[in-house]
Amino acid sequence: MSETDSCYIERCLDGHPDDFRFLVRRYQTLLLAHFAGKLGSRDRAEEAAQETLVRAYFNMSKLKNPDAFFAWLLGIANYVAKEHVRKEQVQKQREAIRSFSEEAPSPELSQDYVLEGAIAELPETYRKVVLLRYYGGHSCSQVAQRLEMPIGTVTKTLSRAYVMLRNALQGQRQAQVNEVSQ
Repeated sequence: MSETDSCYIERCLDGHPDDFRFLVRRYQTLLLAHFAGKLGSRDRAEEAAQETLVRAYFNMSKLKNPDAFFAWLLGIANYVAKEHVRKEQVQKQREAIRSFSEEAPSPELSQDYVLEGAIAELPETYRKVVLLRYYGGHSCSQVAQRLEMPIGTVTKTLSRAYVMLRNALQGQRQAQVNEVSQ
């Protein structure tokens, strides 16, 4: 007869961590299917499923109702999926910013200086968020805590800062094109 989730969880918490493998076997395929739809790639789905299971294992003592393990696991999975999607969006935005700065060559300035100059021109609120997020290496939630802002405000501020940076870099590029053509 198959053991219940709560039985395996209790055994793990009572000093038998190897019993977690039964929960992994039970839910791994479900997690892969869940993530494949959300992340669109088997490799990314496998990575996210593994991360979810590791987080579940290390936070099992925080689970208040062992009978609700699957719902709790899906909650972790949804959070991990959001993190992966957010990370991919940030990477795409960084690449877009880099491509704009690379399109605006300046013989006496490095490409990083052009981008940093554009960041320095941002209004203070935007500049703080960008600096903490990308130069400080903080997550959006860490930036929110540090600046005592809601996380939604941080993400919206970052989004607006990207637009401002993109416009500033395009404006510099256009000015350089105009100088060359004169």
